[in-house]
Amino acid sequence: MRATDPAAIFLVNLVVGALVGILFDRFAGSSWLRRKFAGPASGMVTSALVGIAGAFVTYHLVLLFGVRPTLVVLFAAAVVGAAVVLWLWRMMR
Repeated sequence: MRATDPAAIFLVNLVVGALVGILFDRFAGSSWLRRKFAGPASGMVTSALVGIAGAFVTYHLVLLFGVRPTLVVLFAAAVVGAAVVLWLWRMMR
């Protein structure tokens, strides 16, 4: 599987974004009020989806900057992008 293969790009962004989102929700935690009214599962799902979105956006930004897409670059962009977007999402709430 090459890093330029669309299936590899999709799977890496999907899996890494979801894992970073779940870990972020697990360790950063949601607010007390959100846990009382929405339940713990909805916050985890939302964090996973925001992490996936961050991974995809960052991958495309890396391509726009002209960086050659290797598997390491793809993985690093997915992790950093998901974490940054999740942090920004948390700051805006």
